[in-house]
Amino acid sequence: MFCVASTEIGAIMNITKGGLVLFSANSNSSCTELSRRIAERLGVELGKVQVYQEPNRETRVQIQESVRGKDVFIIQTVSKDVNTTIMELLIMVYACKTSCAKSIIGVIPYFPYSKQCKMRKRGSIVSKLLASMMCKAGLTHLITMDLHQKEIQGFFNIPVDNLRASPFLLQYIQEEIPDYRNAVIVAKSPASAKRAQSFAERLRLGIAVIHGEAQDAESDLVDGRHSPPTAKSVTTIHPSLEIPMLIPKEKPPITVVGDVGGRIAIIVDDIIDDVDSFLAAAETLKERGAYKIFVMATHGLLSSDAPRLIEESAIDEVVVTNTIPHEIQKLQCPKIKTVDISMILSEAIRRIHNGESMSYLFRNIGLDD
Repeated sequence: MFCVASTEIGAIMNITKGGLVLFSANSNSSCTELSRRIAERLGVELGKVQVYQEPNRETRVQIQESVRGKDVFIIQTVSKDVNTTIMELLIMVYACKTSCAKSIIGVIPYFPYSKQCKMRKRGSIVSKLLASMMCKAGLTHLITMDLHQKEIQGFFNIPVDNLRASPFLLQYIQEEIPDYRNAVIVAKSPASAKRAQSFAERLRLGIAVIHGEAQDAESDLVDGRHSPPTAKSVTTIHPSLEIPMLIPKEKPPITVVGDVGGRIAIIVDDIIDDVDSFLAAAETLKERGAYKIFVMATHGLLSSDAPRLIEESAIDEVVVTNTIPHEIQKLQCPKIKTVDISMILSEAIRRIHNGESMSYLFRNIGLDD
C-alpha cells in the first residue's frame, strides 16, 4: 500500500488532549482496518464496543465504556451491505447521545447514497434523507472525503468537513508512474472535466476529454423504432399547454478532444464502481494511440465483476484509496493498487478534538476542486 509521508503532520499527530474516544462502528472485521490505522496514528486505543447482528438481522450496539462528557469519533467504512452499515452508524450515534457524550463526530470517508443527490422524475433525494437521519440521531459534526457532489454538504445542519484525496493521488503519480511527464490527464466524460483539469494544472500536464458514445450500426436505433418523433422546429408548441417542447438529446459518435497518441493516459474520477464506462474509455484511448492507461479514483467500490473485467481489459493499473475496503478485489485483480489516506483523517480528528483550525488541510484547494 502506498503511503504519503509528511514530517510536519507526523510530528504532531500524537498530541491530543484527553477526553477523546474513537469507535469503529462496523461489525464486519474486514472493514475495521482503516479504524486501526487511524487509532495507531493518533496514539490511542479503539474504544470498547460490540456491534453485531441478531438472528433476525436486527443490529445491536453495546458501548462498553463511559463516553459521558467526551468527544466521540465514530469511524464507519461502507461494506457491501450498505443499509446495515448505515443502521450500525445511526444506532451507535444515538447510543452515544443517550450516554451523554459531549460531541459525536462521524468519520465517514465514503458517504453512501451520494449518487442519489438529485431529483429524477418520481424518485427521491436519498442523500438528503440520510443526512437528516444522521443529524436526528445525534451527529454533531461530519468528516468525509470527496463527496460525489459538494452540494451534499448543504443537506446537513451541522458542520461538514469534505476532505480531499487528490494530494495523495497526485503524489502517487509523481512517485510511482515512470515518465509521468509524458502523460495526459483524461476525463472519461465532460462531467468529470473539472476534476481532470485540477489534476492537469497541478501536474503541469495536458488534458483530454472523451465525449459522445459508441454508435452500433446494427442497433435498433438506426431504423427509428425506439426514437421519439423528430421535432419540426425549436418553437414547436404543445397543443394544450402552449409550452415549447424540448428537443431530445442525441449524443454524437465518441470522440477524444485532445491528443493522447504516444502518451500515458491517466483517467481520473471520484468513484469507480460499475467499470463499463472506464473499460470503454480505455479501449477508445488505446485506439487513439495511448500506450499505457491508468485509472485513479478516490472511492473504489469495484462492485460485482469489476476485478475480473479490469484484469481482462486494456487498463494497466487502477489506483484507489482505502476509504472503502477492497482487499478481496485486490486478490482477484493485481492491477488494483491502494493509497492510504488515514493520515489526513487522523489529523482532522486531532484538530477538531483540540479545537484547532482545519484550514491547514484545505490549503490550495479552490472552489472548483
